[in-house]
Amino acid sequence: MILDFDAAILLWIQDILRNPFLDVIFKTITHLGDKGIFWISLSLVFCIFKKTRKAGFFALFALLSSVLVNNVILKNVIGRIRPYEIIAGLECIIAHATDASFPSGHTGASFAAAIVYLFKLPKKISIPALIMAALIGFSRLYVGIHYPTDVFAGAITGAALGISVCIIGEFIIKKWNEKHPKAEAKNTENAAGEETDTI
Repeated sequence: MILDFDAAILLWIQDILRNPFLDVIFKTITHLGDKGIFWISLSLVFCIFKKTRKAGFFALFALLSSVLVNNVILKNVIGRIRPYEIIAGLECIIAHATDASFPSGHTGASFAAAIVYLFKLPKKISIPALIMAALIGFSRLYVGIHYPTDVFAGAITGAALGISVCIIGEFIIKKWNEKHPKAEAKNTENAAGEETDTI
């Protein structure tokens, strides 16, 4: 039943939405998620600047968690076959993958980073990041390399990992500050100075 649902959506996308113009767009978008390079690069940039450094580090940890949970554990335990190998008439328009299908690693990594940005960065940065995460997820359906349920699961696990990293990270920082109150006071003083300079 789930396979029928997945197949119907993928074949609808292929038959109704695919065209040469969108092929170029969604192939480009889907490759932005390859090996998490877009999100890793963006997070490393955030690590450079003090105001966004926490978001950058948290996002990198979320990306690492997504690789471990989605790509290393779930893909190997579940071992779902790719849709183009099962669904009659479905054509994958990018290079075929060598690993299992469930869940979508591209989607998982995208939402892991984007959710961290949502909690730790201004909306003018986090909202476009969430839109990009959604586009990368949809692109995996468009090119025919994932089932809809793969993408949905990747989004859920990625978001959960992003939230978890934020919670755990803040807890660790809080405990560190409790043990090193002088360092916390210095950080607070520096932050106040930066706000005064900005004003």
